[in-house]
Amino acid sequence: MPVQILPRLKNQLVSECAKLLTKPLEEYIIRVPNDLEVLKSTLRKGDVLLVEGDQRISQVIRYLTQSSWSHCAIYVGDALVKNANSEAAWARAKFGNEADHLLVEAIEGSGVIASPLSKYTSHNIRICRPEALSRADAEVVIEYACSRIGDRYDLRHILDLARYFFPVSVVPRRWRSAALTLGRDSERAVICSTMIARGLAQVGYPILPQVTSSATEQDTNPLRRFMPRKWRRTRAHFRRRNPKLITPRDFDLSPYFQIVKYSHIPGAHLHYRDIIWDDDETVTVQVEVEVELEVKQEQSLPVPIGPETDVA
Repeated sequence: MPVQILPRLKNQLVSECAKLLTKPLEEYIIRVPNDLEVLKSTLRKGDVLLVEGDQRISQVIRYLTQSSWSHCAIYVGDALVKNANSEAAWARAKFGNEADHLLVEAIEGSGVIASPLSKYTSHNIRICRPEALSRADAEVVIEYACSRIGDRYDLRHILDLARYFFPVSVVPRRWRSAALTLGRDSERAVICSTMIARGLAQVGYPILPQVTSSATEQDTNPLRRFMPRKWRRTRAHFRRRNPKLITPRDFDLSPYFQIVKYSHIPGAHLHYRDIIWDDDETVTVQVEVEVELEVKQEQSLPVPIGPETDVA
């Protein structure tokens, strides 16, 4: 009897921990407002969207990784609805017009799911674009991400990461890495960054690999000192990192990802000379908008005081 009770207690404990970690933070500050239409026109399939989450688990991940980013998702666009099948019908029925702009992400309590891009317009975000990733390889990565929808979220992996990143531990760092590798290695239980890292690994795209360099045969020539410097070459050796050790901040730090900046003012070209700094430390921007916007402004005009005007 006690043996049968233990798994039930374990599941109940995990469920309570999940509820505690997914509670929203008391205060969340949006640094820069996001415009959904601008975001849609900026993102490309295969882009990684970094998110500063608004839950308690987000705060834990930011502390462990010493980063602003606690979550990441991959942009798949209309990948789920471009084919006329049951999956496309499900996505169109669930998301409507937003099905053309979807993300795939791993969420605590929900597992790997598809989410509309509008979900994160009220969050602090950053776009990381894999440089020189071909369209064909991007399709492979996206297909892999979509195939993981339905996988469960690996809460235990978050605890393992905590053990790995915690600065004080009786377990040596090399053993902590091995524990993540040799532990519960399930392909059907992931966290957000691990899922994306495994997708990019399908096409051999690097995130933060271990890189060492060695001299080529030409550099071992005893006459190399007399050769022009541009003729001296080194060979780089790349070694894959364990996908379980990839965190959202690694996409931000990676030299193989481009950080994409976009204006949060639709149709505007912002120049620092156009900024008017007010005394109350609020910012007003005068910009030339290329699109025709219908803006109704209430103008307060001075009221003439005359003999027929009643003044209280």
